[in-house]
Amino acid sequence: MKILLANPRGFCAGVYMAIDVVDQLIDLCPNEVIYVFHEIVHNRHVVERFQKRGVKFVESIDEVPDAAIVVFSAHGVSPAIRKEAKAKRLATIDATCPLVTKVHAEAIRFARKGYQILLVGHRLHQEVVGTLGEAPEVMQVVESPADISKLVITDPDKLIYLTQTTLSLDDASIIIKALKDAFPNIKDPPASDICYATTNRQMAVRAIAPECDLVLVVGSANSSNSVRLTEISMNLGTPARLIDDRSEMDPSWFVGVKTLLVTAGASAPEDLVHDLIEDLVRTFGAEVEQHDVCHEEVEFGLPGTLKTMMRARGVDPAGRRIVRGDEGSRLREWFSQHNIPFRTVDLTVQGTAIQN
Repeated sequence: MKILLANPRGFCAGVYMAIDVVDQLIDLCPNEVIYVFHEIVHNRHVVERFQKRGVKFVESIDEVPDAAIVVFSAHGVSPAIRKEAKAKRLATIDATCPLVTKVHAEAIRFARKGYQILLVGHRLHQEVVGTLGEAPEVMQVVESPADISKLVITDPDKLIYLTQTTLSLDDASIIIKALKDAFPNIKDPPASDICYATTNRQMAVRAIAPECDLVLVVGSANSSNSVRLTEISMNLGTPARLIDDRSEMDPSWFVGVKTLLVTAGASAPEDLVHDLIEDLVRTFGAEVEQHDVCHEEVEFGLPGTLKTMMRARGVDPAGRRIVRGDEGSRLREWFSQHNIPFRTVDLTVQGTAIQN
């Protein structure tokens, strides 16, 4: 068997930042319980690892004791949740992905300008719930073209659409085209809301999956971007399986499989991919090629709320930033340590460099 390892894959900078925020809080506040509103990211292993370190995940601010520390997850929260936290005098640390924050800011800005907003996304996803809360009186959620006939539009010339950041480009394009057919004067967002990491991971699957017999996506079932990767592969005609880790593999999947693509959703830790590769090499004598479709170099500043808490506890946050470099450049050492034959194929079509 030949394994084609997609690059990019796994943690995006927003997920990396959110996880790093909780890590730093555990070190900063060793004698306090850290609460996180909703799962910090949508990955079972990430959540369970934090739970073992004493972090408590809640789905209601009422579950957090007064004056405790609470972290808002990478998906963002609504103003109503922030108001509840303030009423309980909670020390709030905002780990919302900056790219989600951008969509919130757009919703606020266009609502103030008198626009109705159509939010393209999954109604029950935490990101959509949070964004919708910024301007619920002027915002409606569109999950599919079938929803368009149910919309209540007061002025089709004062209309804009925004999107959930983790949507499939294909799915979003279908819905956006249908919106533009129905409302020719609908306004585009100032820049695409679908995040760079979602785009890049989907692009890698599109580029590599057609030459494979099977695609394995490492990620949890509640991870929207991970689910999208499996859907994209299947739409291209290549069977795909979404697994949390190597324990979920079924030997029957690999009958007749000569070329296998392995990738991971933006909230899946890289060590789960490594474990999977080790099992596949051991079982099938597989050789591994990493196919570089694009390179990511992304840097975010620490959340301002975390900086404030660090200063209050005598820690200087100056110069600290969240840097997420290219995963492929760190991989060669791991393969060498595990004596796994490995080579890189450069299919690079673009690079991503973002600072915030």
